[in-house]
Amino acid sequence: MPEIRTFLCRSDNIGVLIRDPATGACAAIDVPEAGAVLRVLGETGWSLTDILVTHRHFDHVEGIPEVKARTGARVTAPAKAGDAVPEVDATVREGDAVKLGSLVAAVWETPGHCADHVTYWFERERIAFAGDTLFTLGCGRVMESPPEVLWRSLSRFLALPDETAIYSGHDYVLSNARFALAADPDNPNLKARAELAERVKRDGRFLIPTTLGEEKATNPFLRATEPALARAVGMAPGSDPAAVFTALREWKNRF
Repeated sequence: MPEIRTFLCRSDNIGVLIRDPATGACAAIDVPEAGAVLRVLGETGWSLTDILVTHRHFDHVEGIPEVKARTGARVTAPAKAGDAVPEVDATVREGDAVKLGSLVAAVWETPGHCADHVTYWFERERIAFAGDTLFTLGCGRVMESPPEVLWRSLSRFLALPDETAIYSGHDYVLSNARFALAADPDNPNLKARAELAERVKRDGRFLIPTTLGEEKATNPFLRATEPALARAVGMAPGSDPAAVFTALREWKNRF
Protein backbone atom coordinates (compact mmCIF):
# COMPACT_ATOMS: atom_id res chain seq x y z
CA MET A 1 0.00 0.00 0.00
CA PRO A 2 1.16 3.55 -0.62
CA GLU A 3 2.36 5.85 2.12
CA ILE A 4 0.20 8.97 2.49
CA ARG A 5 0.61 12.16 4.49
CA THR A 6 -2.13 14.76 4.92
CA PHE A 7 -1.59 18.24 6.35
CA LEU A 8 -3.18 21.67 6.44
CA CYS A 9 -2.22 24.35 3.92
CA ARG A 10 -3.31 27.98 3.89
CA SER A 11 -6.23 28.18 6.34
CA ASP A 12 -8.33 25.14 5.44
CA ASN A 13 -6.85 23.46 2.34
CA ILE A 14 -5.69 19.88 2.69
CA GLY A 15 -2.27 19.02 1.35
CA VAL A 16 -1.60 15.39 0.42
CA LEU A 17 1.53 13.49 -0.45
CA ILE A 18 1.26 9.92 -1.75
CA ARG A 19 4.37 7.75 -2.14
CA ASP A 20 4.88 4.38 -3.78
CA PRO A 21 7.26 2.53 -1.42
CA ALA A 22 8.24 0.08 -4.18
CA THR A 23 9.80 2.75 -6.39
CA GLY A 24 10.04 5.91 -4.29
CA ALA A 25 7.79 7.84 -6.71
CA CYS A 26 5.91 10.52 -4.81
CA ALA A 27 3.14 12.90 -5.81
CA ALA A 28 1.52 15.96 -4.29
CA ILE A 29 -2.20 16.21 -4.92
CA ASP A 30 -2.43 19.92 -5.81
CA VAL A 31 -0.06 22.45 -4.24
CA PRO A 32 -2.15 24.94 -2.28
CA GLU A 33 0.93 26.33 -0.53
CA ALA A 34 4.55 25.69 -1.44
CA GLY A 35 5.94 26.09 2.06
CA ALA A 36 3.73 23.46 3.63
CA VAL A 37 4.44 20.90 0.91
CA LEU A 38 8.19 21.49 1.07
CA ARG A 39 8.12 21.26 4.87
CA VAL A 40 6.43 17.86 4.84
CA LEU A 41 8.78 16.62 2.13
CA GLY A 42 11.63 17.60 4.41
CA GLU A 43 10.06 15.85 7.40
CA THR A 44 9.50 12.61 5.49
CA GLY A 45 12.64 12.65 3.38
CA TRP A 46 10.51 11.83 0.34
CA SER A 47 11.55 13.06 -3.11
CA LEU A 48 8.70 14.61 -5.06
CA THR A 49 8.41 13.28 -8.61
CA ASP A 50 4.89 14.36 -9.57
CA ILE A 51 2.17 16.93 -8.96
CA LEU A 52 -1.37 15.79 -9.77
CA VAL A 53 -3.74 18.72 -10.15
CA THR A 54 -7.47 18.26 -9.51
CA HIS A 55 -8.60 21.65 -10.86
CA ARG A 56 -7.41 25.09 -11.78
CA HIS A 57 -8.56 27.20 -8.81
CA PHE A 58 -5.84 29.43 -7.37
CA ASP A 59 -5.92 27.91 -3.89
CA HIS A 60 -4.98 24.53 -5.40
CA VAL A 61 -2.22 25.58 -7.80
CA GLU A 62 -0.60 28.65 -6.23
CA GLY A 63 2.44 26.79 -4.94
CA ILE A 64 3.23 24.82 -8.09
CA PRO A 65 5.95 27.09 -9.58
CA GLU A 66 8.06 27.15 -6.40
CA VAL A 67 7.67 23.44 -5.68
CA LYS A 68 8.46 22.46 -9.26
CA ALA A 69 11.53 24.73 -9.24
CA ARG A 70 12.76 23.09 -6.03
CA THR A 71 11.98 19.47 -6.91
CA GLY A 72 11.69 19.16 -10.69
CA ALA A 73 8.36 17.39 -10.25
CA ARG A 74 6.28 16.62 -13.34
CA VAL A 75 2.96 18.51 -13.34
CA THR A 76 -0.15 16.72 -14.61
CA ALA A 77 -3.33 18.78 -14.92
CA PRO A 78 -6.81 18.55 -16.43
CA ALA A 79 -6.78 19.28 -20.14
CA LYS A 80 -9.91 21.40 -19.73
CA ALA A 81 -8.06 23.77 -17.37
CA GLY A 82 -6.27 25.23 -20.38
CA ASP A 83 -3.41 27.53 -19.39
CA ALA A 84 -4.84 28.33 -15.93
CA VAL A 85 -2.52 25.80 -14.26
CA PRO A 86 1.15 26.84 -14.26
CA GLU A 87 4.12 24.75 -15.37
CA VAL A 88 2.09 21.89 -16.85
CA ASP A 89 3.98 18.96 -18.40
CA ALA A 90 1.06 16.66 -19.24
CA THR A 91 -2.71 16.95 -19.48
CA VAL A 92 -5.37 14.32 -18.79
CA ARG A 93 -8.99 13.67 -19.67
CA GLU A 94 -11.71 11.18 -18.81
CA GLY A 95 -10.47 7.64 -19.29
CA ASP A 96 -6.76 8.44 -19.08
CA ALA A 97 -4.48 6.69 -16.60
CA VAL A 98 -1.74 8.27 -14.51
CA LYS A 99 1.20 6.19 -13.28
CA LEU A 100 3.04 6.91 -10.06
CA GLY A 101 5.74 4.30 -9.89
CA SER A 102 3.85 1.01 -9.64
CA LEU A 103 0.60 2.79 -8.72
CA VAL A 104 -1.99 3.56 -11.38
CA ALA A 105 -4.86 6.04 -11.13
CA ALA A 106 -7.81 6.32 -13.47
CA VAL A 107 -8.78 9.88 -14.35
CA TRP A 108 -12.43 10.77 -13.88
CA GLU A 109 -13.79 14.06 -15.12
CA THR A 110 -15.98 15.21 -12.21
CA PRO A 111 -17.30 18.65 -13.18
CA GLY A 112 -19.76 20.71 -11.20
CA HIS A 113 -17.59 22.68 -8.82
CA CYS A 114 -15.77 23.83 -11.96
CA ALA A 115 -15.77 22.63 -15.54
CA ASP A 116 -12.22 21.21 -15.55
CA HIS A 117 -12.31 19.24 -12.28
CA VAL A 118 -10.90 15.70 -12.25
CA THR A 119 -10.67 12.96 -9.63
CA TYR A 120 -7.78 10.49 -9.39
CA TRP A 121 -9.08 6.98 -8.59
CA PHE A 122 -6.52 4.38 -7.52
CA GLU A 123 -8.71 1.31 -7.91
CA ARG A 124 -6.29 -1.33 -6.66
CA GLU A 125 -5.57 0.65 -3.49
CA ARG A 126 -9.19 1.83 -3.05
CA ILE A 127 -8.17 5.51 -2.81
CA ALA A 128 -9.84 8.48 -4.49
CA PHE A 129 -8.48 12.03 -4.52
CA ALA A 130 -11.70 14.00 -4.98
CA GLY A 131 -10.45 17.58 -4.69
CA ASP A 132 -13.39 19.94 -4.25
CA THR A 133 -16.04 17.59 -5.64
CA LEU A 134 -16.72 15.49 -2.54
CA PHE A 135 -15.92 16.57 1.00
CA THR A 136 -16.28 14.82 4.34
CA LEU A 137 -19.99 15.40 5.13
CA GLY A 138 -20.35 17.78 2.17
CA CYS A 139 -19.66 18.63 -1.44
CA GLY A 140 -18.23 21.49 -3.45
CA ARG A 141 -20.08 24.67 -4.27
CA VAL A 142 -21.62 24.65 -7.76
CA MET A 143 -19.85 27.34 -9.74
CA GLU A 144 -19.80 26.68 -13.50
CA SER A 145 -22.69 24.39 -14.34
CA PRO A 146 -26.23 23.46 -13.35
CA PRO A 147 -26.36 21.57 -10.02
CA GLU A 148 -27.38 18.41 -11.84
CA VAL A 149 -23.87 18.21 -13.27
CA LEU A 150 -22.32 18.01 -9.82
CA TRP A 151 -24.94 15.44 -8.79
CA ARG A 152 -23.89 13.23 -11.72
CA SER A 153 -20.26 13.57 -10.67
CA LEU A 154 -21.07 12.67 -7.07
CA SER A 155 -23.18 9.72 -8.19
CA ARG A 156 -20.09 8.10 -9.69
CA PHE A 157 -18.60 7.73 -6.23
CA LEU A 158 -21.64 5.79 -5.02
CA ALA A 159 -20.58 2.82 -7.16
CA LEU A 160 -17.20 2.51 -5.44
CA PRO A 161 -16.52 0.04 -2.60
CA ASP A 162 -17.54 1.26 0.84
CA GLU A 163 -13.95 0.96 2.08
CA THR A 164 -12.72 3.48 -0.50
CA ALA A 165 -10.71 6.25 1.19
CA ILE A 166 -11.86 9.68 0.02
CA TYR A 167 -9.34 12.54 0.24
CA SER A 168 -10.85 15.99 -0.23
CA GLY A 169 -9.29 19.37 -0.88
CA HIS A 170 -10.52 21.27 2.20
CA ASP A 171 -11.27 20.77 5.86
CA TYR A 172 -14.86 22.01 6.02
CA VAL A 173 -15.93 19.17 8.28
CA LEU A 174 -17.44 21.13 11.18
CA SER A 175 -19.45 23.53 9.02
CA ASN A 176 -20.55 20.63 6.85
CA ALA A 177 -21.64 18.72 9.97
CA ARG A 178 -23.80 21.62 11.15
CA PHE A 179 -25.65 21.71 7.85
CA ALA A 180 -25.94 17.94 7.66
CA LEU A 181 -27.56 17.86 11.11
CA ALA A 182 -30.05 20.51 10.03
CA ALA A 183 -30.96 18.52 6.92
CA ASP A 184 -30.91 15.03 8.46
CA PRO A 185 -31.47 15.52 12.22
CA ASP A 186 -32.77 12.02 12.97
CA ASN A 187 -29.74 10.19 11.54
CA PRO A 188 -27.93 8.48 14.45
CA ASN A 189 -24.85 7.76 12.35
CA LEU A 190 -24.58 11.45 11.51
CA LYS A 191 -24.94 12.51 15.13
CA ALA A 192 -22.08 10.21 16.12
CA ARG A 193 -19.97 11.41 13.20
CA ALA A 194 -20.53 15.07 14.10
CA GLU A 195 -19.52 14.41 17.70
CA LEU A 196 -16.38 12.64 16.50
CA ALA A 197 -15.55 15.59 14.25
CA GLU A 198 -15.72 17.93 17.24
CA ARG A 199 -13.39 15.71 19.30
CA VAL A 200 -10.93 15.32 16.47
CA LYS A 201 -10.86 19.08 15.86
CA ARG A 202 -10.06 19.72 19.51
CA ASP A 203 -7.08 17.39 19.10
CA GLY A 204 -5.84 19.42 16.12
CA ARG A 205 -6.74 16.76 13.56
CA PHE A 206 -9.41 16.38 10.86
CA LEU A 207 -11.65 13.67 9.43
CA ILE A 208 -9.80 13.44 6.13
CA PRO A 209 -9.65 10.92 4.64
CA THR A 210 -13.15 9.64 5.11
CA THR A 211 -14.55 6.45 3.62
CA LEU A 212 -17.29 6.12 1.07
CA GLY A 213 -19.26 3.93 3.46
CA GLU A 214 -19.17 6.65 6.11
CA GLU A 215 -20.24 9.26 3.59
CA LYS A 216 -23.12 7.15 2.27
CA ALA A 217 -24.40 6.90 5.84
CA THR A 218 -23.95 10.55 6.83
CA ASN A 219 -23.37 12.95 3.92
CA PRO A 220 -26.69 14.55 2.91
CA PHE A 221 -25.46 15.25 -0.63
CA LEU A 222 -24.86 11.55 -1.24
CA ARG A 223 -28.21 10.70 0.37
CA ALA A 224 -30.44 12.58 -2.06
CA THR A 225 -32.22 9.30 -2.82
CA GLU A 226 -33.28 8.91 0.83
CA PRO A 227 -36.86 9.84 1.85
CA ALA A 228 -35.62 11.82 4.87
CA LEU A 229 -33.61 14.18 2.67
CA ALA A 230 -36.48 14.66 0.23
CA ARG A 231 -38.76 15.59 3.11
CA ALA A 232 -36.12 17.96 4.48
CA VAL A 233 -36.41 20.10 1.34
CA GLY A 234 -40.20 19.84 1.11
CA MET A 235 -40.32 17.14 -1.56
CA ALA A 236 -42.12 13.83 -1.58
CA PRO A 237 -40.16 10.63 -0.98
CA GLY A 238 -39.14 9.18 -4.32
CA SER A 239 -38.57 12.60 -5.88
CA ASP A 240 -35.87 12.97 -8.52
CA PRO A 241 -32.55 12.75 -6.61
CA ALA A 242 -31.04 15.46 -8.81
CA ALA A 243 -33.85 17.82 -7.76
CA VAL A 244 -33.39 16.90 -4.10
CA PHE A 245 -29.66 17.46 -4.42
CA THR A 246 -30.24 20.84 -6.08
CA ALA A 247 -32.51 21.95 -3.24
CA LEU A 248 -30.01 20.75 -0.63
CA ARG A 249 -27.14 22.58 -2.35
CA GLU A 250 -29.16 25.80 -2.59
CA TRP A 251 -30.06 25.50 1.08
CA LYS A 252 -26.42 24.98 2.00
CA ASN A 253 -25.49 28.12 0.02
CA ARG A 254 -27.77 30.13 2.33
CA PHE A 255 -27.01 28.23 5.53
